[in-house]
Amino acid sequence: MFRYERKYLVPNYMLDNLRSRFNGFVRPDIAASANGNGIPQYTVRSIYFDSPDLLYYNEKHDGLMKRRKLRVRGYNKNGNNEKVVLEIKRKTGNRISKNRAAVAYNNLEQLLNTGLVETFIEDGFGKKQEDALDDARRFLFHLKLMPMIPTTLVSYEREAYHGKLNAGNRVTFDKNIRSKNHPELNELYKEEGMRYLFKSHFIMEIKYFEDQMPSWAKSIVHEFRLRNEALSKYVIGYDVNKTFAHI
Repeated sequence: MFRYERKYLVPNYMLDNLRSRFNGFVRPDIAASANGNGIPQYTVRSIYFDSPDLLYYNEKHDGLMKRRKLRVRGYNKNGNNEKVVLEIKRKTGNRISKNRAAVAYNNLEQLLNTGLVETFIEDGFGKKQEDALDDARRFLFHLKLMPMIPTTLVSYEREAYHGKLNAGNRVTFDKNIRSKNHPELNELYKEEGMRYLFKSHFIMEIKYFEDQMPSWAKSIVHEFRLRNEALSKYVIGYDVNKTFAHI
């Protein structure tokens, strides 16, 4: 199923006021744990794969309307047998769809090397197991076709909310966004060598399934004079490290 996704680069000083304005329309994401200030957030960690000549990176820079990203995504801190997600994110204009399947992080490298999805895939996120296996096979097909290699690690703290009237509406604040190029698979949960993408900004995302953004979200965006931007954490994160490497 396609959903719409709008992104905004927002100065940090607006966060408290935005949080207050959205409060009447959203509730905390049940998957997020409250920190000491009662803020519902979790850490997102993604390794993005690309070809050696940066096919996906260049498709974004060239402004292709239809494109995809391959990533392995984990959350919070690594624990015993923690699950990570194989994900293909497809984008057509402003519409997003995803293929997802989960595997224990300890088995990730074996899965990528052997392709034994029946042995290692554990979760289909509410889908039938065969559908999850198909999503894993799609991921492996694209991974091996070029082939793709780990290109950039991106991590951030996500403050997450769902709409009160429609849980399909989501508002997220992605903070402390940081990245590292050319990571190893075993570095998904590592922080060493990471560089921040923005000194004083975070990315706000508004996600919804209807053809129009919810009126309350549109009103708040206009009130704060925010501008929808084509922000790719992968591309910006890669560029930050590439620029530093040439200094």
